[in-house]
Amino acid sequence: MDFITALQVLDSTVRLSTPLLLACLAGLFSERAGIFDIGLEGKMLMAAFFSAAVAFVTGSVWLGMLAGIASSMLLSALHGLASITFRGNQLISGVAINFLAAGMTVLIAQDWFSQGGRTPSLIGQARFEPLTLPFAEALQGVPILGPLYYELISGHTLPVYFAFLCVPATWWILYRTRFGLRLRAVGENPAAVDTAGISVIGLRYAAVAICGLLCGIAGAYLATALQAGFIKDMTAGRGYIALAALIFAKWRPWYALMSCLLFGFLQAIALRYQNIDIGPITLPVQFMDALPYILTVVILAGFVGRAIPPHAGGEPYVKER
Repeated sequence: MDFITALQVLDSTVRLSTPLLLACLAGLFSERAGIFDIGLEGKMLMAAFFSAAVAFVTGSVWLGMLAGIASSMLLSALHGLASITFRGNQLISGVAINFLAAGMTVLIAQDWFSQGGRTPSLIGQARFEPLTLPFAEALQGVPILGPLYYELISGHTLPVYFAFLCVPATWWILYRTRFGLRLRAVGENPAAVDTAGISVIGLRYAAVAICGLLCGIAGAYLATALQAGFIKDMTAGRGYIALAALIFAKWRPWYALMSCLLFGFLQAIALRYQNIDIGPITLPVQFMDALPYILTVVILAGFVGRAIPPHAGGEPYVKER
């Protein structure tokens, strides 16, 4: 693999890891507050559909993104209502959201566009266009640093840069602000937070809302930047992979970035190479396509070391009287 090919693989890695990173950070906020959310897949899928549909109808990618965020936050509010207000089972609520999104997106798309559960292709202002950073073209001829800046750093869409900026922002919010301290405390010991006169329900709803916001951006990115429209089940398990990356990262923002880049790299390799020769063995493309999901199973099976979630995670809080 030459230098330019390596840069192209890394460029694909960045683009493919972006929705995983946004969904992973979304789950991090929610689970740090004690609300397990396996409905990341459904929120992303719903956001992908509405962002593509509204962007096609209006011709504005920004209106499409707002529609995607709104639909994702609506599902987050539904999850919060079920798991926080009514103290229902958080896992069942997440599964219900995934089923709801998988069915509704195809049903509405077929009724709206009559194209087999997909939206028409997006063109022009209905899609995010790549951004060329300052001096990228001028520095392209500089050895090593020029192609690195031009191929890998420049040329991505706005949501990509936003996703990677979210990593230090998430770290700062969780570990350097009063809100972050309280949010982490709610996930560990909600009774102590309540004793201090702080609303446990309010903090958990805030975390769920942030989760919906980030999932909405992730879904919108899939349909209006990574691809040019919505197709059935286009998230392809990315929500579950993001959960596995979150467990792999042990609920820490910087580790989450590295985990998502690993999954994105595996996907980029599978797309780039049809077959990989390792000595006398040839790995078929089907194996490479399945590798991110195999790694997900390995992580969830606990083969990467013990990951301890927030102590109050998954447990509804009942205020003592």
